[in-house]
Amino acid sequence: MAKKIMSLLSGQKPVFRFAPSPNGRLHLGHALSAILNHDMAGASGGRFLLRIEDIDLTRCTTELEQAIYDDLSWLNLDWEKPVRRQSEHFDDYRRGLEQLIEMGLAYPSFMSRAEVKGIVRDLEDVGQICRRDPDGAPHYPAYDKQRSTREVAALLSSGRKHAWRLDMEKAIAHLHKPLTWEETGKGSVVTTTADPAAWGDVVLSRSDSPSSYHLSVVLDDAVQTVTHIVRGMDLYHATSVHRLLQGLLGLPVPVYHHHRLILDEDGRKLSKSEGSKSLEALRKDGYHASDIRGLLGV
Repeated sequence: MAKKIMSLLSGQKPVFRFAPSPNGRLHLGHALSAILNHDMAGASGGRFLLRIEDIDLTRCTTELEQAIYDDLSWLNLDWEKPVRRQSEHFDDYRRGLEQLIEMGLAYPSFMSRAEVKGIVRDLEDVGQICRRDPDGAPHYPAYDKQRSTREVAALLSSGRKHAWRLDMEKAIAHLHKPLTWEETGKGSVVTTTADPAAWGDVVLSRSDSPSSYHLSVVLDDAVQTVTHIVRGMDLYHATSVHRLLQGLLGLPVPVYHHHRLILDEDGRKLSKSEGSKSLEALRKDGYHASDIRGLLGV
């Protein structure tokens, strides 16, 4: 089965990547992703890339980026150099966004998170059901899409802060066909149907960030000729959005492999924001790379 999985993109040398954000210390969940990508690349005679996803210039720091290199070196993982850093490729993402705007599939959205929260609360208070995405966030209300061309132009010229969002309904209609991907996370090859509509009008860029995770990741994977994306189950549903963007922008489709999550004692997935114990802390406690592999069962 492993050979079948690796041969899905015949004629191409397998390319794997680990793509952390330097906005916190890596934990065991990151270690699992990094090790799986590294080992699967080695087993298939492929390449293992490291990408630094540092779009968030406020939270990402050079110190945390160096910590990523230190942690991966401690785990005895080797990666190709130079490393692609997203902060050095904002023009690539801007061109992708402009292409979607020119296709009439993206629109400026002006409401703040607080305003959206208030609208959703008011609607639900009177018994209306507001659809939510797989992460539990409410879909963005349609008000900005209902603004006149003149009103939108006036808001933009006034310098009003705004994000750009994908018009999900128009984007899906533009392709005229269902989207699928090949999923290998269960040990077999399963053709999976994408459901991007579940996410509503996703963000493509914000006033304080030139690109969203969704847009930048599909463009980066295409530029780096990534053939196999190995990542945690927490990103499984996001693949539907990525497949849609790949279809719209004419990008190649990798094979996807979503692996198990590492959970804490309360059954929650490990998280930087929740202060999950870091690899650095485990190293200071006397753990070795072989111990980490033992803890993870890899």
